[in-house]
Amino acid sequence: MLQRLKLRKHVDLVALTPKAALSLHLKPKDCLVDSATEILSKYWNEGGLFLIVGAIGAATRLVAPLVKSKDSDPAVVVIDARARNVVPILGGHKAGAVDFALALAEDLGSNPVITGNSENQEDLALDSFGDAWGWKRTGDTSIWKTLMIHKANGGALKVEQSSGSKLWINSKAASNSLAFKNHTNSCLSKTLIIGSRSENDCCWHPPTLWVGIGCERNTEKSLLERSLAEAFSQAGLAQESIAGLASIDLKSDEPALLWIAKREGWPIRFFNADLLAQVSIPSPSENVKNAVGTPSVAEAAALLAAGKGAVLRYKKHIYHSKSNEKGAVTISIAEGKVPFSPQRGELHLVGSGPGDPSYLTHDARFALARSAVWIGYGRYLDLLEPLRRSDQVRIDGHLTQEKNRCNHALDLATQGIRVALISSGDSGIYGMAGLALELCLERPQDERPKLNIHPGISAIQIAAAYIGAPLMNDFCTISLSDHLTPWVTIKERLRGALIGDFVIAIYNPKSKDRDWQLQSVIELIREFRPVTTPVVFARQLGRLEQKISLFSLQNFPVKSVDMLTVILIGNSQSVVKDGWLVNPRGYLKS
Repeated sequence: MLQRLKLRKHVDLVALTPKAALSLHLKPKDCLVDSATEILSKYWNEGGLFLIVGAIGAATRLVAPLVKSKDSDPAVVVIDARARNVVPILGGHKAGAVDFALALAEDLGSNPVITGNSENQEDLALDSFGDAWGWKRTGDTSIWKTLMIHKANGGALKVEQSSGSKLWINSKAASNSLAFKNHTNSCLSKTLIIGSRSENDCCWHPPTLWVGIGCERNTEKSLLERSLAEAFSQAGLAQESIAGLASIDLKSDEPALLWIAKREGWPIRFFNADLLAQVSIPSPSENVKNAVGTPSVAEAAALLAAGKGAVLRYKKHIYHSKSNEKGAVTISIAEGKVPFSPQRGELHLVGSGPGDPSYLTHDARFALARSAVWIGYGRYLDLLEPLRRSDQVRIDGHLTQEKNRCNHALDLATQGIRVALISSGDSGIYGMAGLALELCLERPQDERPKLNIHPGISAIQIAAAYIGAPLMNDFCTISLSDHLTPWVTIKERLRGALIGDFVIAIYNPKSKDRDWQLQSVIELIREFRPVTTPVVFARQLGRLEQKISLFSLQNFPVKSVDMLTVILIGNSQSVVKDGWLVNPRGYLKS
């Protein structure tokens, strides 16, 4: 299990007690061996997450002396040695222990033991839900605690949102949380703020602010750091809403600028003087124009980086050095209409299998559990609906609008949101993986969210398993859809497969607009194979209406075929016996 946790990147470091290390025949590489107390003490203040394999009682006694506050404590999750149960015991919301436990349980096939009020009442975990949307949280722990208790008691909640995606409101959990449950106290509402303003309240901050920076050469790091803090304080804005930095390309090697961008994980955009000079700004400077060729660096760069429709939230201000400091800094802040944080965003391309959730892989379940938004064709989402949590949002798409779905998913993930784009079967086999990856690679490298492809069970595998073992030797798959591939090319590929004596799986065999192709294909196959060749008819695989039948080329029911059908055509080696279809691998001859 330890190897699996490391392989699946659930943990960065495996640590064992000396006794546990001696009991293992194969110890994970780069494994730390020390007492549990020493290991926890050494890494506790670094934050992050601890996954403890063992008893909850023992884990509780180990971490108890280290616990300080909700603001600083790491997430602690306990799992038993057989991975039957996954239990978050510390840092459930703020540190992300509950979200991690839910996703890990799906990946391991374990039972998540979640005892929190929000999860069990299907309310929104107001103090943690923004993480999956790419937002950052501010507000004193005591204020958040008061808000959570208020909601648990059925109090009214007022939401003030000025930026960021509002899709979260469409979740069932959000509806539950925004509903008045205790009408006697409905006038005593609490407020949740979502926006870029710095408030002494419970706040989530979407990444919408771009900081334009101009500075003298070799400006001190401390001056730049102090200038940023002062600028945001004066503007009444939250640094947690910073999407990135921007400046003139002459500063692309400025040490302090590159240092703070790297430390904070902020992207940084550089623009040439000609582009900056075209931006209408409130505070042009002839001195700046004479020096670098544009009347504005900070304001123009901030507005350019923030994109179309951006608003200047803080006009340029110059910050001078203090004693023992060198340089000067000019700062301006603009707000974009759309959040930007691809480094936080995730796009999961999920193969959902043929239909029934029992065919869904643990890897796919992990991706679904991790995502705040599910996007897919409505029929496929319907099949997965029993797995969707109340805090997750569903966006239905339509057939033939694949490019729109992919771009929508990419756009959301670029905002910092964790998104699942769902295909039936395997997303890499006639699914969305190829298109999504192509569109992602068309974007600048620093604007691409993290992309993961999660394989699924394809219809051909289900059909083969139910009818026998027809794929034991070489086979191929051919789609008859000429929407993207010319019919001439499809016929040539089919002819090549017939010449090579491949077992052939046919996808997308027939639609309302393509009712003639399949008969043409059957006739072509008859030119190469006898009419006794076995043909499998498989429709609605993995669903209640599933039907799998065995025919031959002579009596195959072409008129019963539709887009929900997959066809398997045997070759010269195929054998039918007692209702089973098998292509011998050759072991009995060896």
